[in-house]
Amino acid sequence: MEVELDEKELKAAGAELLIDGRRGIRIHGWEIETHNRSILTSSNFELWEQKLQTSHLPEMVFGDSSLVLKHMETGIKIYFNAFDALAGWKKEALPPVEVPAAAQWKFRSKPFQQVILDYDYTFTTPYSGSETIEINAEKHGGEEKTSAENNGLCWEDSHEKIDLVSLSLKEPILFYDEVILYEDELADNGISLLTVKVRVMPSCWFLLLRFWLRVDGVLMRLRDTRLHCVFSNSENPIILRESCWREAKFQALAEKGYPTDSAAYNDPSIICDRLPIIMQKTQKLRVSGKL
Repeated sequence: MEVELDEKELKAAGAELLIDGRRGIRIHGWEIETHNRSILTSSNFELWEQKLQTSHLPEMVFGDSSLVLKHMETGIKIYFNAFDALAGWKKEALPPVEVPAAAQWKFRSKPFQQVILDYDYTFTTPYSGSETIEINAEKHGGEEKTSAENNGLCWEDSHEKIDLVSLSLKEPILFYDEVILYEDELADNGISLLTVKVRVMPSCWFLLLRFWLRVDGVLMRLRDTRLHCVFSNSENPIILRESCWREAKFQALAEKGYPTDSAAYNDPSIICDRLPIIMQKTQKLRVSGKL
């Protein structure tokens, strides 16, 4: 998705792009920045395995890629990265998706070893983002120091819903980017993909974190987290966060008359409504006051 930026639109919205090689935007007290980096090197790959206490990681891990949203007045920072997402995968430790014995393709590179599916090789994660509060300490010797508090933010359960209709209205897109956090093609027998996208308009910012899994002929799983912040009250903004997990087996879809060919399920945004909802919740965060 290419966005042609208009300087007049940026100025009218009170926004400015980040400079000095940084990719992002500053608008209504928010600084939003993305980093798209290359995959982990072999040495860092091994380091991550040690830290996560696992001998299994996705084929492609974009370890230095991230998306960061920071509210400058309060220091609240919400960010997304691969390490925390994989830590969530490791902690949740779902049982491995069962596949027919003839389709235990995950270990085809070692055909003479016994096949043991004893971990979640799909890298499904419950991850919905990371958060911290960065507090600007007093200046010492003219140098400003920053400390971070790792206490979780106070998200409240809510019955409110993100207004997706308003998001579909034609409004200038001031900034857009997509960051891939990790990906595994399951030995050409499906896809496991975690991405995060952000879109900034004059009235709000909107974010979609999506885990998409397709094990060909067996299962599809979709875990979405959407965050939305309206700029109508930039001093005390409210963020809505919706999480929705969907899942269905190919057999169940076939029984409803849907195609069983995996080629029909390349785009999760098209077929998500066919997948039954397993869990859904909405939370609200009030961003207020100086910290």
